[in-house]
Amino acid sequence: MGAGAVTYGCAACGAAARRWSGRCSSCGAWNSLEPLSGQSPGPTAAPVPLAEVDPGLARARPTGLTEVDRVLGGGLLPGSVTLLYGEPGVGKSTLLLQVLMAMAARGDRVLLVSAEESAAQVRARAERLGALSPGLLVSATPDAAAAAAAVDSAGPELVVVDSVQTLADPTAAGPPGSLAQVRACADRLVRLAKGAGVPLVLVGQVTKGGDLAGPRALEHLVDTVVTFEGDRHHALRCLRAVKHRFGTTGEIGLFEMGEGGLTVLDDPAKLLLGDRHADVPGSAVTALLEGRRPLLVELQALVLAGGGTRRRSGVGVDAARLAALLAVLECRAHLALGADDVFVSAAGGLRAAEPAADLALSLAVASAKTGRPLPDGLVVLGEVGLAGEVRQVPGTPRRLAEAARLGFTRALVPEATLPVSGLELLPVGTLAEALAAVLAGGPAEDRSGPEGPGPPEVVEEGRAGRVQAAHAVHAAPRRR
Repeated sequence: MGAGAVTYGCAACGAAARRWSGRCSSCGAWNSLEPLSGQSPGPTAAPVPLAEVDPGLARARPTGLTEVDRVLGGGLLPGSVTLLYGEPGVGKSTLLLQVLMAMAARGDRVLLVSAEESAAQVRARAERLGALSPGLLVSATPDAAAAAAAVDSAGPELVVVDSVQTLADPTAAGPPGSLAQVRACADRLVRLAKGAGVPLVLVGQVTKGGDLAGPRALEHLVDTVVTFEGDRHHALRCLRAVKHRFGTTGEIGLFEMGEGGLTVLDDPAKLLLGDRHADVPGSAVTALLEGRRPLLVELQALVLAGGGTRRRSGVGVDAARLAALLAVLECRAHLALGADDVFVSAAGGLRAAEPAADLALSLAVASAKTGRPLPDGLVVLGEVGLAGEVRQVPGTPRRLAEAARLGFTRALVPEATLPVSGLELLPVGTLAEALAAVLAGGPAEDRSGPEGPGPPEVVEEGRAGRVQAAHAVHAAPRRR
């Protein structure tokens, strides 16, 4: 097709065709082909020796928010394109507005292209987050061509487009949000950012399943793909990179959502463990590894004598994993749970989906069943197999070092775990050994049955039971 030739584009999938037809040959949609003006090829770039390229052009520029810089490997690079997506209401717009305000406060000239909100709405939200700076510019338009013109005229050092699904390109077929429009708008903005050498951040929407909405090619057009996660009913928010051409994807950023916006969480333990009651049955602390960052999380369990159809419910844990662990507790550790209702939760809003939380989740359920709390100052770590064995998990030294830093004194771990300064290790080989080590006799003394979790003196033993359990931990023999 020559430059300026009129072709047709499918409004459903974006496929191009030389002539009109009633049905798209790519996706099969009927009456979806619309006229599309072709574009002339861009200018060519003369090759230069790699040794003569200025290395300073690839130096990251900090955003002003330390957790964002942690995830991006120091900040945003000139000409880089970042795609940020997350569920509605999680705080994507708030996070990026705070980034823009932080950069504007230090004297940078930044631009927000708002395709969803008016300029007055953006100002009202920005005033709640802090003082406004003259370097923060806003262009409220859903037109991709107008947005590109605003970038050309403003000459900003950072551009944020919120969101790419609400932009419309007049040269592309289909309504805003269609695959053809999203691809065309993203391609126009990416070319603009690369040509002008300005960092660009695109906000993306998600589907009902939580995946990035729009064409999969959108992820290949950008340099970095970042997700912003969190439960809107909890304050914790997690920023993580799932694709990063300029660095690692092993870092996460943690924030706390409050009335004044997002606050950087330098020490997330204050939020995750600050309200924990250690002397309550059904509570166990484990160390999760989010990227390269260890986080201590409390797992809670509640076991009730079932009167009919048993219920097994989990919040923040994998349902299939929970069902398997309950089966292992019954078959390998002989803890009767067949007729009971079991409810488990990962406190604080984090999701404990990795196998390292298996042993802690199992002990939390056993503690709730027997009415005996786990010893205070104990962190639990290990994967549990279907044979009842306790297996090693990756990053154990880093997890245990974080537990020692937070004041934990004992760690129930798989056998062959290397010593860690400041922690007394309690190595176990099976789930049954773990129950016997920390529950003052374990399932052999379990008096639960159809009538309930046990006599009142067992259920309400409180702090005295915790002290007895702690003595049992010291007296428990170690496997060699």
